[in-house]
Amino acid sequence: MHRLRNGDMRTDSPNITRELTVGQLSARSGVAITALRFYEAKGLISSRRNAGNQRRYPREMLRRVALIKTAQRLGIPLASIESALQTLPTDRPATLDDWSRLSERWKVDLDERINRLTALRDQLNGCIGCGCLSMEACPLRNWGDSLGESGAGPRLLDQD
Repeated sequence: MHRLRNGDMRTDSPNITRELTVGQLSARSGVAITALRFYEAKGLISSRRNAGNQRRYPREMLRRVALIKTAQRLGIPLASIESALQTLPTDRPATLDDWSRLSERWKVDLDERINRLTALRDQLNGCIGCGCLSMEACPLRNWGDSLGESGAGPRLLDQD
């Protein structure tokens, strides 16, 4: 084992993995450094500081960052991502079983969201051009025409 210029310790043993700098994590994950710092501030990923006060990330953070980006593309809010990531172990890298349990948490929510979006897509042409959003069967804002008694016009917008 020998000390690198930045103060980190490195070994040539294949059993010890090197940590990643913030630049390396950014390059490998395709996520901007500012986003990585934001994720860290929100507790989604973690690092340690080396002797030179530079961030060092364990390699397993690559999987966390990939999961965060994938979840965001699916429309999962950061708060839900944070909650799910808290179920992962902190004393060891996550296993396939750990990741499977985490993904199960989102399947029901994603299925419900897909069903709602499919229903909305199929009913959308009835609302295009309406303007008032108080149609009797409006799937967007006024299901059952509960605002129809208030008269014509965008009643929901008037509430602000």
